[in-house]
Amino acid sequence: MGVIQLRESIVEHSRDRINILQKDIDELLERESTLRAQRSRTSWLQDGDINTSYFHAKATQRQKKKNIVGFHQCRWGYRNLSVVEDVVDNYKKAKIPLDVIWNDDDHMDGHKDFTLSPTNYPRPKLLAFLDKIHSQGMKYIVLIDPGIAVNSTYGVYQRGIADDVFIKYEGKPFLAQVWPGAVNFPDYLNPKTVQWWVDEIKRFHELVPVDGLWIDMNEASNFCSGLCKIPTGKQCPSGSGPGWVCCLDCKNITKTRWDDPPYKINASGLQTPIGYKTIATSAVHYNGVLEYDAHSLYGFSETIATHIALEGLQGKRPFILSRSTFVGSGHYAAHWTGDNKGTWDDLKYSISTMLNFGIFGVPMVGSDICGFYPAPTEELCNRWIEVGAFYPFSRDHANFYSPRQELYQWETVAESARNALGMRYKLLPYLYTLSYEAHTTGAPVARPLFFSFPNLIEVYGLSTQFLVGSSLMVSPVLDEGKSEVKAIFPPGTWYSLFDLTRAISSTEVHYVTLDAPLNTINAHLYQNAILPMQQGGLISKEARTTPFSLVVTFPVRATEGEAKGNLFLDDDELPEMKLGNGFSSYVDFYANVGQEGTVKVWSDVQESKFALEKGWIVERVTVLGLAGTGGAVSIEIDGIPVVDTSRIELSTEELKFPEEEVGDGGNQRKSVMVDVKGLELPLGKKFSMSWKMGVSG
Repeated sequence: MGVIQLRESIVEHSRDRINILQKDIDELLERESTLRAQRSRTSWLQDGDINTSYFHAKATQRQKKKNIVGFHQCRWGYRNLSVVEDVVDNYKKAKIPLDVIWNDDDHMDGHKDFTLSPTNYPRPKLLAFLDKIHSQGMKYIVLIDPGIAVNSTYGVYQRGIADDVFIKYEGKPFLAQVWPGAVNFPDYLNPKTVQWWVDEIKRFHELVPVDGLWIDMNEASNFCSGLCKIPTGKQCPSGSGPGWVCCLDCKNITKTRWDDPPYKINASGLQTPIGYKTIATSAVHYNGVLEYDAHSLYGFSETIATHIALEGLQGKRPFILSRSTFVGSGHYAAHWTGDNKGTWDDLKYSISTMLNFGIFGVPMVGSDICGFYPAPTEELCNRWIEVGAFYPFSRDHANFYSPRQELYQWETVAESARNALGMRYKLLPYLYTLSYEAHTTGAPVARPLFFSFPNLIEVYGLSTQFLVGSSLMVSPVLDEGKSEVKAIFPPGTWYSLFDLTRAISSTEVHYVTLDAPLNTINAHLYQNAILPMQQGGLISKEARTTPFSLVVTFPVRATEGEAKGNLFLDDDELPEMKLGNGFSSYVDFYANVGQEGTVKVWSDVQESKFALEKGWIVERVTVLGLAGTGGAVSIEIDGIPVVDTSRIELSTEELKFPEEEVGDGGNQRKSVMVDVKGLELPLGKKFSMSWKMGVSG
């Protein structure tokens, strides 16, 4: 069978897009094989060739997914619209940022895709609610599962049967069970299925103008195993008890080598047949492709079909969250790590999982903050939002059977959320720029430390700290009852993100024990970086309108040095994340300290029109690590000197270091932060500002 035929099916169903992706996958696999034969692990870490090769398939293509970098709130169990409205209101009252409110399947009529419960989510009231939150800049996303309820009165199913869109077993639609009961699974390798799916999403969007779709259970997950029939004489499901207990009449399929190969899978510790709790591996897709060969592509093919549908609705960049992923999924969708537990171990696992998926090419990734089940403790939820605020995809989500765990439910957690998410919303331009970098280079948003420190063997296996981008390190508390954290610091100077006057500096890798009381987050910015920030807000739309600031970091006591940073800005509703369309700008920032003590900060702008139309300005520049105080500031904009600098305020503050780091005659104490406020530097124009350092006291 299988490989050539399978590829032909994928290419046909997903048009030219997957054709490009498949070609690039072939090229990267061939290139990676060659590189593996030539290079050692150290070489890979140093030059990143294999990493770049792996990402080639997505990094050289257009960025097609929407990156909603604000905070998201969800729960399985928002029983009616009033509960959802109350959640949004309570976030606002608690002054905790929130961009997106989600529904699990609670909005559905009988768990059926593309429906609304007329009682719990009446359409007129839901539309009024969406008008309200859309006017504020918020978004609304709902869940759909691939399993389509077998129901003769259900239009989605009727149209699917008429178009012959379902996976087959012995010529009939393969029968499975998910939340609505008996279901059939769409065959997304079939071009007709893609057309039908696109039409169903269009119909649903006309019913409810959702801002994205969450495609769950798409491994595909099945509550039953084998060949099943709808039972006679009993209701299935019964309507009582857990909805995930199989109630169909089923028998194992063992008559083919596809269903019963000589190896088993370790499903929840059970040695089970390969088709356990999923689609039978001898079931047949379009053009004779067996599920045995196509299983790992099921969620990926659904993602592509969903992307085609959403992009075609309004010509906007779609947002999709998928549980199942494959090579290239990060090009189309974000990912969350599934039904995690509200335990300290799962908090730890969330970091390594996030880092792994970034390396796998899925940069927009995160875990359910506070855990999906069971109920988290108040302390755990505090610590989890302190980590989760730095996930690329940041969402609180909980189980139907767990107590409510929105971040405002505990006052201590609300305080941690205001601190952590407050900083996230100041960092939105940085996070969005990292999303653009992921698109253009393949670099993850969240990264292991060895990405920036490839020769530092001490960080190769580190998964209790991580980088956001190349220079921002997060060192969270991951253990119960702790009020400090032992963190590793690579050589150089690191500045506390929450108090820029505090620095840690060393010429060697070393550990530092950091104070970490309950509401404190330890995040540090590395030397030689320029970090663009805004003033934050409760909604990203609001935060995007505020003035910018730049944080420039040099090594302590700098009399010479360079720093760099960048910023990508666009209208994130457009189909593509790119320059050259008139709706995006890119700014490179530079800074140096010259031999004669002159400090200079300047910019270079590509595609300035968009930034100028938005009226964005840099209002503040903070320079860290200087050996001397600030002096009179001279400014040029587009090469023209600015004469009136009367509004500019310049202040100097001495940096603070841990006591154990100032035993070298106190030299580090003479390092300072110079803060320049009152600026009005247009982001869309090239600017230059400079001053000559005075002598530090």
